[in-house]
Amino acid sequence: MGFEPFGYKGLETGSREVVSHAVKQDKIIFVFKSPLNPSGKISEVMGKHLIVHGDGVKDVAFEVEDCIALYKAAIKRGAVSVHEPWDETDEDGTVTFATVQTYGDTTHTFVERKGFSGLFLPGYKPPITKDCLLPKLPPGLLCFIDHVVGNQPEDGMVSTAEWYEKNLQFHRFWSVDDKQINTEYSALRSIVVTNWEETIKLPINEPAPGKRKSQIQEYVDFYGTAGVQHIALNTSDIISTIRNLKERGMDFLVIPDTYYENLRARLKDAPIKVEEDLDVLQDLKILVDFDDKGYLLQIFTKPMQDRPTLFLEVIQRRNHQGFGAGNFKSLFEAIELDQEQRGNLN
Repeated sequence: MGFEPFGYKGLETGSREVVSHAVKQDKIIFVFKSPLNPSGKISEVMGKHLIVHGDGVKDVAFEVEDCIALYKAAIKRGAVSVHEPWDETDEDGTVTFATVQTYGDTTHTFVERKGFSGLFLPGYKPPITKDCLLPKLPPGLLCFIDHVVGNQPEDGMVSTAEWYEKNLQFHRFWSVDDKQINTEYSALRSIVVTNWEETIKLPINEPAPGKRKSQIQEYVDFYGTAGVQHIALNTSDIISTIRNLKERGMDFLVIPDTYYENLRARLKDAPIKVEEDLDVLQDLKILVDFDDKGYLLQIFTKPMQDRPTLFLEVIQRRNHQGFGAGNFKSLFEAIELDQEQRGNLN
């Protein structure tokens, strides 16, 4: 995906219980963690999470201005504490953290940097080794996290959205129901919640009754609980990004050519004009959604691990703040082809 090693914390840096590998691309940072001590408490917690969920997202962290005040307010409103506020310090300064529980086994950690001047967080050092092949590959051109989607079991969406509204003072930004998002076999409902500044977008999905198992329910079945379904990564040049990622070996969902025939017909009477070459978009299998003000371009990877759970999205926005509602039907149909191969479209 074009990420590069960014920070490391492990035995060589004095971390005896957990090893952490941070990778970075522009403003996007992912941290991958593993336990080091087979008999330690942390190993037990991480091991249990892996047994139940497989690989997936455990924590979605938010950088905040006042960690302690935000944590106390959330707990007072009803949020469940995972870890009370704590400080971590090294020669570059101090960072304050606190963690609360959200849907399923997913958590949110609040991060207050307090002028911290280090590489990433206290205890992290530059990577010990470098991959000599990475500089020879085309760049990913991904810029920042656009949104993070959480899948819920049926009837779990509204209560989860209300959790964010009540405990973190988020508000509703966008929503669709199963009358708008459906195929012959499956359907979904979705509510997007966002913070006051509308810089964090969290779509909350749930399956709706259909003839067969929806992709949302397939996710919940294989993940074991509610959890993060996908992370959308924003780019300012999706054509170059997808060309480069495919050259690097990334695998994306395949969209049928009939989608682009229908798209061309819909765009004939549309109030907006897509600047990109539709033949190129079709060749790369990039989806287009639009309204009367603008449009977005998006594409989805196949699952990032053996279980049909977490995947990634690449998205480019051109004056459009939606989440691809016009593409959900085509996306679901593409996923249903993979579900059928997996034997899960029952």
